[in-house]
Amino acid sequence: MASNQRRAILYALSAVLLWSTVASVFKLSLKFLSPLELVLWASLASTCALAVVLAIQRRLGLLLRPTKADLARSAVMGAVNPFLYYLVLFKAYDLLPAQQAQPINYTWAITLTVLSIPLLGRKVRALEWAAMALSYAGVVVIAAKGRVFSLQFDNSADVALALFSTVLWALYWVLGAKDDRDPVASLALNFVFGTAYTAVAAIFAGAWRLPAWPGLAGAAYVGVFEMGVTFVLWLMAMRLTVSSARVANLIFLSPFLSLYFIHLFVGESIHSSTLVGLALIIGGNILQQAAAHKGDI
Repeated sequence: MASNQRRAILYALSAVLLWSTVASVFKLSLKFLSPLELVLWASLASTCALAVVLAIQRRLGLLLRPTKADLARSAVMGAVNPFLYYLVLFKAYDLLPAQQAQPINYTWAITLTVLSIPLLGRKVRALEWAAMALSYAGVVVIAAKGRVFSLQFDNSADVALALFSTVLWALYWVLGAKDDRDPVASLALNFVFGTAYTAVAAIFAGAWRLPAWPGLAGAAYVGVFEMGVTFVLWLMAMRLTVSSARVANLIFLSPFLSLYFIHLFVGESIHSSTLVGLALIIGGNILQQAAAHKGDI
């Protein structure tokens, strides 16, 4: 049992470390690729990586012999993720400094709570409302670069785009809530459809070209470690652990590590307002988890 827990922590920390690097890779890759091109090549790389994982696990048949219901579900889910979600997310990263786009993306769990009200008829507890207020206050601090009381927003439309990406990601989770398929196989099939949609869009947009090798390498890294294999590592960690909460809390290391990598590799000077805003966003996420664990208050 102790051995399994150690393995779970190792898998989880590996996933957290890899996820912490991807915001920097997004920003660097977008110097060579348009957002649409980055989605195309990254989703193609992710599809291949997930197929290899399934082959190693001797479960490739789950991907090669889907039912009509599987195809219909993945056709919808693949349109949301990877196609629309990453297209919007990468456009936000293209427009915003990485230190702004990255923390805002971590409000998706709060957005999920908001969406669950109209879509799932969920009643939100008082503590969850407080969590929402805290997280979105963090977004305001980041967007205003600390000038909260003067309400000076230089890039409000770009921030709104980053927030819209969290709506798409939360919607993907709502769609997948009742998906009882093998998680790796279903994700791979979603990406088959998403890659196809992106390829069609690239053809119509005239973006169908072989990019320069730095862009292609960045897209491959994003596809394997943001969209694909890291998800498998996290899934293995959650399956092995004796305490899912202990493992899940490790994810809160990621945004702070990510800011360090953004400073190191992208060269952005991290503003104090970014750190304050991120702390508020993470505080809101922790408060929301506490509300879910506590039950009705």
